Amino acid sequence: MKILVTGFGSFLDNNENPSSEILKLLPKSIYGSEIITVELPVVYDQAFNVLRPLIEKYQPKLIINLGLASGRTKISLEQVALNINSSKGADNAGTIFQDSPIIERGENAYFSSLPLRKIVEKLTLKRIPVEISYTAGTYVCNNLMYHVLHYIKENKLRIKAGFVHLPLMRETKLVKDKATLDLVVMLEGVIDIIKASM
Repeated sequence: MKILVTGFGSFLDNNENPSSEILKLLPKSIYGSEIITVELPVVYDQAFNVLRPLIEKYQPKLIINLGLASGRTKISLEQVALNINSSKGADNAGTIFQDSPIIERGENAYFSSLPLRKIVEKLTLKRIPVEISYTAGTYVCNNLMYHVLHYIKENKLRIKAGFVHLPLMRETKLVKDKATLDLVVMLEGVIDIIKASM
């Protein structure tokens, strides 16, 4: 079994992204399943354009997309992706969308296929801060989650997939008065998310 785990690099005023750091620290395999990691560009649609050939190549059974949500206090398991691009801030290509559909005439929303309640239970037992979130925003993270779930449905693939937002990492410089979480705690949480989803 192959598992794809993705993250993002810096964007907007976030010079460090815990999702890209976690990609570097994840083990190469979990329970005998190969972990394949890739950092995606923080660019609308392009993030999925980079990921799609990897899905075709590796044919994973599980896809975990990671991203940063500055200001959140817990690991956030995203429940739903909306068919909308809209943000005041530009992506890393300088693009700003306002109330624009991700896919014309596409489904209004897709739901994560990860076992969210099981994951919450597992992380809570370890006292790792975790929550189920009902909005992945309308920026690149939501765009990627929507594209992945749309692709899986359209191609009738048996792949579990979902998006996980991470808080700022405590190790990040200049994060005064912002919610943070230790990188090692987030790494343990992501590993447990993978285990619970296998």
